[in-house]
Amino acid sequence: MSGIVPISRARNPFPQDGVTVDARGVPHLDELPSSLIAMLAVHVDARPDAEAVVELGGERLTYRELWDRAARIAGGLRGRGLQRGDRVAVRYPAGVDWVLAFWGVLFAGGIVVAVNTRSSESEVAFLLDDSGASIDLAPGADLPVGDPFVDETATLTDVAALFYTSGTTGRPKGVPTTHEAFLTNTGNVARCFAIPSDIGTDMRTLICVPLFHVTGCNSQLLVAAYYGGTAVIMPTLDVGALIGTLAAERITFLVTVPAIYALMLRHADFAGADTSTVRWLAYGGAPIAPSLVASLKRAFDAARVANGYGMTESASLMTVLPHEDAEDHADSVGYAVPSVELGVAPFGDEPGFGELVVRGANITAGYWQRPDATAETIVDGWLHTGDVVRVDDAGRVRIVDRTKDIINRGGENVSSIEVESALMAVPGVLEAAVIAVPDDVLGEKVGAVIYTGGETIDVAEVIAAVSESIADFKVPQFVSVITEPLPRNPGGKIVKGRVRDSVVWGEALR
Repeated sequence: MSGIVPISRARNPFPQDGVTVDARGVPHLDELPSSLIAMLAVHVDARPDAEAVVELGGERLTYRELWDRAARIAGGLRGRGLQRGDRVAVRYPAGVDWVLAFWGVLFAGGIVVAVNTRSSESEVAFLLDDSGASIDLAPGADLPVGDPFVDETATLTDVAALFYTSGTTGRPKGVPTTHEAFLTNTGNVARCFAIPSDIGTDMRTLICVPLFHVTGCNSQLLVAAYYGGTAVIMPTLDVGALIGTLAAERITFLVTVPAIYALMLRHADFAGADTSTVRWLAYGGAPIAPSLVASLKRAFDAARVANGYGMTESASLMTVLPHEDAEDHADSVGYAVPSVELGVAPFGDEPGFGELVVRGANITAGYWQRPDATAETIVDGWLHTGDVVRVDDAGRVRIVDRTKDIINRGGENVSSIEVESALMAVPGVLEAAVIAVPDDVLGEKVGAVIYTGGETIDVAEVIAAVSESIADFKVPQFVSVITEPLPRNPGGKIVKGRVRDSVVWGEALR
């Protein structure tokens, strides 16, 4: 597409061997299993008695048990009339039943519709209608059971699941995710996190985020299955329980948002916690302060830390900031993963500043039954992310803002993410959301909503600290300190619409 500036891989640290670029310029990982089912079958044969899934406070399943029970569920779905390509809504909470439903639908030849368990009745009704789901596996309903059935004819290009965008603006959109997209993401995790191929049962990931979101499902549950390891699922997040689980379940791979890590480090139980098993620690979904990265490195001294960035449309990861850059470049989301090509649609004459665009084997080809939305978002093969970025000479990407989240203060453009990063660097600030405050003279002023985890904070000191790192016109003129964490969507991103609707501003600070 004319005007797209590709981001160079010349200094990209991730291995490109085994990557083939097709005629459309799309990179593909070469040696993938033929399907998700084929991937799982390898481990059922090789390590049938190894733990595959653990639900804390619930069941523990081996690979053989997972396969056999999922096959019976597939038989039950077929008995209810499910045909190849039919959609099945999965609405169970995170746990063994969700995992069994996921694999059971795939075994039956169906397409999983991952439904947000926090959705209202009207939202669920919309998703069921939009996806055309013929079977609804709702909370409280038993999984269907029948004679064992496994359809092993799926190919890489077949759609395996529909994940829905968070719908913070307008109705959610269904994102068809193919077997190749799922498997490509697991391959990217393996390469970018430098996880050895023979780790096997030593891969034990703790899932404390929703399974209906791509982080929990794609970058944890399926990564564990990719290696023949164990997915340990925490149905309800409890920071104290999470700390104890690390050693009790020998967790090696941990993923959550920065705010949870900050709360973990503050928790009374963390001082005596055994973190020695954790070898990979990942975060994303929000800015992270360099000081928090440094604290995590000290607290998890056996682990490699990394920042990951992606979206529903990319089946999870698009970029990763590796351990070596994690502290010095904490404001960056890193380099392109092996299976994607990144580019910038410049806003002006600066080629490294503009909207991030992406194409790759893990990027969706379009939205479910939304040709207009597809045409708006995917142009000449490039998916427009809506994220405004700056790219440095090494090819590292720094997200500056969302295209719709720039604050125009009297003609000066203010990046909300830049201001949020400055606020997050102030000791005591756990979360920050920067939004526009309407003003009769300037049009918009800068407002900040901050969460401290209940600790007292001096707003004047926060503003003074921020004033040292960003220009005067970017410094918040309104600040609201809240007592509860900021509202987030299932992907961990702050829902600024809800923040705008709920915040009550006091007097301007200046």
